[in-house]
Amino acid sequence: MKPLLLHIGNKRYSSWSLRPWLVLRKAGLAFEEIMIPLDTEMTRTQINDVSVGGTVPALHTQKAQIWDSLAICEWVAEQVPEVWPADETARARARSAVAYMHASFFALINTCPMDLCREPEAIKLDDATRNDIATMQAMWQQVQCGDGPYLFGRWSIADAFFTPVAARFHSYDIQLHPAAQNYCDTLLADSDFLAWKADAARETFRYSFDS
Repeated sequence: MKPLLLHIGNKRYSSWSLRPWLVLRKAGLAFEEIMIPLDTEMTRTQINDVSVGGTVPALHTQKAQIWDSLAICEWVAEQVPEVWPADETARARARSAVAYMHASFFALINTCPMDLCREPEAIKLDDATRNDIATMQAMWQQVQCGDGPYLFGRWSIADAFFTPVAARFHSYDIQLHPAAQNYCDTLLADSDFLAWKADAARETFRYSFDS
């Protein structure tokens, strides 16, 4: 049986690659990862060779090629349903929050790109980014339910989707409400995230926006 293959971008920068990687790890599914360096002369060719959609991450299963982060996570949930909350109401909230993250918050994403090796330092934020930050914290407060440190009690796909957000808040020294800060601290202390971050620190590739 061929192993699952997850094609990802650089661990230092690729927030969309981090999300399904975390879900695969938490689900306990064995997989091999293949990193495609981003922003090089060969990047486009290499990605097109493994991804119908022309993007990473891309998961290759025995039967399918899946190239969207959320689609990959939903495929994992079909194999291991426990990566979504068991309670129907909590699961609906989690799916709604993840879909919102998947399709929104562009100001935050563009102003504060993920860089796991960046020394925390505040930058000037425009109104759109500040609104995204406020909206994010309000959404977390509104949807949170269940006992436990994660958004829906135990770890779920929702936490995978918000881990890169927590990393952004940390890297750009963004001040949060206490409850939101506690949630971010929980995500950033996760052992699987720390393993990804350690790999990111060993990468030598640097984007031009690095200071």
